[in-house]
Amino acid sequence: MAYTSVVAEHANEFIRNLHRLHTTQMGMEHIRQNLHLETDDVVQWCRAKISQRDALIEKAGKNWYVTVENYIVTINAHSYTIITAHILEKT
Repeated sequence: MAYTSVVAEHANEFIRNLHRLHTTQMGMEHIRQNLHLETDDVVQWCRAKISQRDALIEKAGKNWYVTVENYIVTINAHSYTIITAHILEKT
C-alpha cells in the first residue's frame, strides 16, 4: 500500500468521525485565546475549518494534526477531543 493511500485512509476515518469532535471548557478558552476567536462555538469553528477541501489531515501517534489556512489543530485520536490549536507562524 502506498504512503498516500494510507494517509488518505486515515483522513477519511477522521472525517467520518468528525461528529465526535469536542473539547473541554478549559480547552475552549485556550483555543479561543490562541486563535483570537470571537465565537462561542469553538468546536463548530474547528469542524468548519477541518471540513475545508484544503485541510491537511495527518495522524501521528495518539493525535490527529489538521493544518488549514494558517492554523494547526491538535485532536486526540481516540476520544476526538480538541487538545489545542495555534496560528502557524509565517516563515
